[in-house]
Amino acid sequence: MADRRLKVFNTVARLLSFTKAADALHMTQPAVTFQVRQLEEHFDTRLFDRTHNRVTLTDVGHVVYEISERMFELYDEMDRRVKEMTGEVGGSLNIGASMTVAENMLPALLGKFRLKHRDLAVRLKVGNTESVVSMVEHNVVDLAIVEGTVGNKNLLVETCRRDELVVILPPDHKLAGLESVSLEQLMSYDFICREEGSGTREMVLNYLVEHGYSDGWDVCMELGSPEAIKGAVQAGMGLSIMSSSGITKELKLGLLKAVPLSPRLFRDFSFVRQRHKFRLPAMEDLLEFSRDYCSNSSPMQDLESIRGGNIG
Repeated sequence: MADRRLKVFNTVARLLSFTKAADALHMTQPAVTFQVRQLEEHFDTRLFDRTHNRVTLTDVGHVVYEISERMFELYDEMDRRVKEMTGEVGGSLNIGASMTVAENMLPALLGKFRLKHRDLAVRLKVGNTESVVSMVEHNVVDLAIVEGTVGNKNLLVETCRRDELVVILPPDHKLAGLESVSLEQLMSYDFICREEGSGTREMVLNYLVEHGYSDGWDVCMELGSPEAIKGAVQAGMGLSIMSSSGITKELKLGLLKAVPLSPRLFRDFSFVRQRHKFRLPAMEDLLEFSRDYCSNSSPMQDLESIRGGNIG
């Protein structure tokens, strides 16, 4: 219901970037610029200063941004109160997920959830962790499930499952039979990694720095999805580190081998949502259902059985 121009302006003002705002809103950058220019023409004044490749708010821009924030909070409150009065559980729910979560955890979870809520339309948006968190920040999605660290303290972050990152390699690789592998053993091999903004990439880089490899690992290839990485490793193009939850099928089929790192590397999958955003009855139901689902399933147990107790 909010004025489209104001919503676009609010996103640019929050990110101080027309490019990032275009990505968050799934618009082209010229379209974002056009919407902001229309609002500036409406007020007959500039709302942004654009100098030396930097975007800053003018004094008027600060006022418009502060008031627009309050307006969107009122829109949210209105929606919440109407839905509470009507008891609506149907309708639609917008969910965001990082690629690892979307490919390995959500299909089974959402499939079971939809059996209980056939009148609910679930819309899923997928990206790397950074882009999905941005969707939550800008109300593109109601709820997100991501891996890795979420730095925005204004968001509610709730751990839903523990995940282990393991080294993946071809079945005939000389390291494939080891109980665990150290970073020193890995440094002589080519590394295949995810793109910037990926939660998995961030975790791996932090792990390298923490254990004395601040110069990183020589990257031979940078790919945009877990599936692409698995294919490249199977083809013998290099080694990678990825989620244990994403390789159970390949392990069962004998296409890949997985070896834990030494020391082992764990991370959390987390629910992320706005702290002050109204919570739809459908979102409450999904959160409760997801908590039960995550507490009763463990990808690491599957890996343990596949590798004869070497992971778990």
